[in-house]
Amino acid sequence: MTSGGVVEELARRAAAAGEAAVAGADLASLGDLADLLDQAALLAIAYTLRRHGLFEAPGAVHDLREIRDAMKVAPRHVRIVRRWLDALEREGMIERDGEGWYRNLRRVEAAEVEGARGRLDLVARGFAHGPGLTRFFQQAVSYLPELLRDEISLQALLFADGDLDVADDVYRRNLASRYTNSAAAAVMREFAERRDATVRVLEIGAGVGGTTAEVLPELVGLDVDYLFTDVTRFFLVAAKERFASWPWVRYGLFDLNRGAVEQGCAPGSVDLVLAANVLHNARHAGRVLRGIRELLSPDGRLVFIETCRDHYQLMTSMQFLMSPPAGDAEADFADFRAGTDRIFPTRQEWLDELAAAGFRDLLCVPGPDHPLSRIGQHVFSAER
Repeated sequence: MTSGGVVEELARRAAAAGEAAVAGADLASLGDLADLLDQAALLAIAYTLRRHGLFEAPGAVHDLREIRDAMKVAPRHVRIVRRWLDALEREGMIERDGEGWYRNLRRVEAAEVEGARGRLDLVARGFAHGPGLTRFFQQAVSYLPELLRDEISLQALLFADGDLDVADDVYRRNLASRYTNSAAAAVMREFAERRDATVRVLEIGAGVGGTTAEVLPELVGLDVDYLFTDVTRFFLVAAKERFASWPWVRYGLFDLNRGAVEQGCAPGSVDLVLAANVLHNARHAGRVLRGIRELLSPDGRLVFIETCRDHYQLMTSMQFLMSPPAGDAEADFADFRAGTDRIFPTRQEWLDELAAAGFRDLLCVPGPDHPLSRIGQHVFSAER
């Protein structure tokens, strides 16, 4: 089969697996649920500002420093507040002048926030979308002041009492994740089936193993050596228990922002790299992609899942996981996102970065016209 034919077959199998995983679901209405989540997040942001005494007096104006100080924002979370203000301005809920003074914040009371959350709960009940997902976003909204002050961590909400059930709803059981995880698993199986030697798999940033849990069954019966990695041992302990029945899975630490060689991975030593919802953490996307390419064997393949559009709901939840460390609060991206407060590259930006890094035979599902593109989750794959 020609190179182009292989890519077409990979894309076909990936799309078919994704569609099968969400068969019968109302994907169009899922976009409406995402919009409700965003609306609830915007109201909660505005209410959080007001409950700290900001913009209460008629004609009151504040700059970022005053807003930050009033809410006692931890230095590493200041960029989240900047993103909040940008979102409010974009949606016409606040005004900013040329000198950086904010005024006329839309008045939002607790009753309006609760009403939005009630509508969200009502709509969410109609979806097989991971029942804990919406509840998690709701809980995060309730703790916004404490999250901003670093008095509570988002991890404490996501992994309460060491329970991974909510995290599974966030990373595995919701509709978008069901599509992307199944599509990624199909690409990996198709790749492994074509190899006549042991397939050396490296999963980077595996976290709670939401994608791993869908991938491993697809690799049963194939000659695979699977290395499950994350930047912290926290997830490795849970993964060893969760995947104990898969004897060909190994576990180790790996930091995508460090050189692979210094972490014991030789160039050309991996056939298949999987990265699910982690590459946006690359301080320099192009540099990390080039490093992964060097790690791959000839004709090796990279498969990754990424969120490719911003959601206001993420600004009130998951983005607290993406703030710089407390000891380096000013740390920023070193690529095209530097100085922008952006986190997620777009679909096209990822495709451009892959091409610039020297990858070929690029594929991306679902396509831009698919209903799930409104959510912004995509599976990418490319060959060295």
